[in-house]
Amino acid sequence: MWNSKPNKSSGTFPRNPKNDMSEYYKAKRTKNIFDPLKHGSVAGHVAGTEPFKISRSKIDLFLNCPRCFYLDRRLGVARPPGYPFNLNSAVDALLKKEFDIHRAAKTAHQLMEQYGIDAVPFEDERMDEWRDSLRRGIQFLHEKTNLLITGGVDDVWVNPMGELIIVDYKATSKNGEVSLDAEWQIGYKRQMEVYQWLFRKNGFPVSKVGYFVYCNGDTDKEAFDAKLEFDITVIPYTGDDSWVEGTILDIRNCLDGDLPESGPDCDYCAYRDAVREVEK
Repeated sequence: MWNSKPNKSSGTFPRNPKNDMSEYYKAKRTKNIFDPLKHGSVAGHVAGTEPFKISRSKIDLFLNCPRCFYLDRRLGVARPPGYPFNLNSAVDALLKKEFDIHRAAKTAHQLMEQYGIDAVPFEDERMDEWRDSLRRGIQFLHEKTNLLITGGVDDVWVNPMGELIIVDYKATSKNGEVSLDAEWQIGYKRQMEVYQWLFRKNGFPVSKVGYFVYCNGDTDKEAFDAKLEFDITVIPYTGDDSWVEGTILDIRNCLDGDLPESGPDCDYCAYRDAVREVEK
């Protein structure tokens, strides 16, 4: 159980969901910060300069708000963390176990058969590594920018043509059918496309079509009975990763430049602006 009690001295909350009370949100950090001297300059990178890691989620942060991205990656001031979604994590872990059974047996999961997907879970000794977004994930060094792009994928399937199919698990609880139609779900689509780009850059043939295994909690039951049931929908999505290369170049230029303007709809920047206004 994640301990939601704040630190008595700082009032801040733990940044991790593993009940590790040694780690709390620090508004200003000194590690994992871009340094032009350490990571090379925009004019060209000296041999031996250290690559700077940019995760898939930080790419999305940059697209949502360049200013928040710069404050985080260049100045060491990250947005406050949200609460962990432990139920979502539980669904994620159980789905991985379930698909891993079929991965070992080289058989199709019943969801694949139900949706007419001619594929089986992809078996590779690096699967656990690719899933580990915090420590490694799937990686590619973008030499032009000296940025190491990383991402932790939920699952990978393979079709009879040998193409890898990128799969992402999602969990929610809402009335009606789940879809990818909401404006905010552009982040889900970008996520899929970054993973597709990373696997292509690692030399794998990748299908344009990926899948979201979407689990929707059923609240229409007459009683809870200590059991939460889900309706599972598999949603195909045809990705287009053509934007990724240009975005990486934009990220590098951002890191080499001055503090940029806020994203047009950034609540964090609006909050900071409002605080500055009332503090005057």
